[in-house]
Amino acid sequence: MAEAAPGEDNTVIIKKYANRRLYNTRSSSYITLEHLAKMTREGVDYKVLDAKTGTDITHTILTQIIMEEETNGEQMLPVNFLRELIGMYGNSMQSLIPHYLEASMENFRANQTKLAKAFEDSLGNNPLAKLAEQNMAMFKAAASAFMPGSEKPEPKAPSSDDNGDLAALRDQMAEIQKRLDALGK
Repeated sequence: MAEAAPGEDNTVIIKKYANRRLYNTRSSSYITLEHLAKMTREGVDYKVLDAKTGTDITHTILTQIIMEEETNGEQMLPVNFLRELIGMYGNSMQSLIPHYLEASMENFRANQTKLAKAFEDSLGNNPLAKLAEQNMAMFKAAASAFMPGSEKPEPKAPSSDDNGDLAALRDQMAEIQKRLDALGK
């Protein structure tokens, strides 16, 4: 991978040409909206610029990615939400909506992390722990698809009551989680 452009930190510059092709200046290759969606899920910071004018069109491209996801059966935005959102355009509160949505997403991520931690802590010596861990892995896979970058790897500290089978199961679950994450991207 090539180094980031000077002054751009680690931001990857994507140029969009008049023929609607997207060019990744870091990898020196043409990419698609699917590639950008994958980069977004992986937490890659990028900026999309109009190749002719140099105008930042990242917002427009991200909106296109959402439209593609919604069109291809990955509908996440309820119709009523979309109607309310459209209704807010031109409203005197319009300028507050982006900040509100960002704060809501931050709270969602924080609550998601707390819920996952509480769920993991409650497993303990429960006889249904294996089933619960499998469900938790599926929850994490679904959540990471919904909220890219929300899952932070935590160092594992084996407790004194962990037996070899439970540790092996956790390792298997981690491997399954990696495979699910790879399939989801």
